[in-house]
Amino acid sequence: MDLSTTYLGLRLPNPLVVGASPLCDDLDMVRRLEDAGAAAIVMHSVFEEQIVRERTRTAADLDAHVDFAEASSFLPRPPEFHLRPDEYLEQVRRIRAAVAIPVIGSLNGVTAAGWLGYAKLIQDAGASALELNTYYIASDPSEDSASVERRTLDIVRTVRRAVTIPIAVKLSPFFSALAHLAAALEAAGADGLVLFNRFYQPDIDIVELEVVPVHHASDPSELLLRLRWLAILSGQRPRLALAATGGVHGPHDVVKAVMAGAHAVQLVSALLVHGPAHLRTVHDGVARTLDELGYASLSEMRGCMNLARCPDASALERANYVRVLHSWRDGTPPVR
Repeated sequence: MDLSTTYLGLRLPNPLVVGASPLCDDLDMVRRLEDAGAAAIVMHSVFEEQIVRERTRTAADLDAHVDFAEASSFLPRPPEFHLRPDEYLEQVRRIRAAVAIPVIGSLNGVTAAGWLGYAKLIQDAGASALELNTYYIASDPSEDSASVERRTLDIVRTVRRAVTIPIAVKLSPFFSALAHLAAALEAAGADGLVLFNRFYQPDIDIVELEVVPVHHASDPSELLLRLRWLAILSGQRPRLALAATGGVHGPHDVVKAVMAGAHAVQLVSALLVHGPAHLRTVHDGVARTLDELGYASLSEMRGCMNLARCPDASALERANYVRVLHSWRDGTPPVR
């Protein structure tokens, strides 16, 4: 079965990409992931705050924004970053030397400032592509939605001028006009989109008055939101490479994402729970499912369920919404 795909201009033997995570910190683990069938690996992000702090050699740039002590736990402390910026670049070089699969670097930030020059250093270290992780919560009431989008567009334009390798933008699902933003990102120089970033929801320790970071592994139910937007965008922006991340755990999750239009899928939680060998299980399951469904290749199946095949996608979405509501009222919820 031909499971090959092209993602960000990279010809991959299958669509299974290891998403950004601490898995890339250990070279032996990276080799095991490659042996198990990973087609590419995304480095965990290096953060704007890390690069700024490295240059200033002080944490005052973060702490200056805190007006009351209880809120200080919202901000990361230096030991919480995996690697210093210089160590990150060296890890990219080590991984490129250790494995044959593409290595995708990752930058996480919210301003189009001088720190984005680091993108060129990641390229020079050997990264095959770059993922821009725009993790930003718009909490300022004076900032309108156009300004929020402009932040991301400015970052993409700045990085595009600095590097020649492909750029993917990892988005959150909380933009008010995501289809319009996707078109603007493509025009700004993005080669692909990764759908979607998972915002980690903080909890509160009511005794210690501290914000407690909480990380939950994803589950397949999270894939549904990704499927909707993959189906919408894959028909509208055929030249953009699309990847699903969040909720991809088993072979059927991969098949659904590809049917909706994904060129690749990123796995993290499933690998943290089951280990690298799970990649082989998923790979073989995808091949078996395609054969059962009568497809000769992954590319033949890709996009067969996207909304470009529907003349009025918004009407379809509303019709399905009404049908779901009626099915619950009738006591017969639809089976997934």
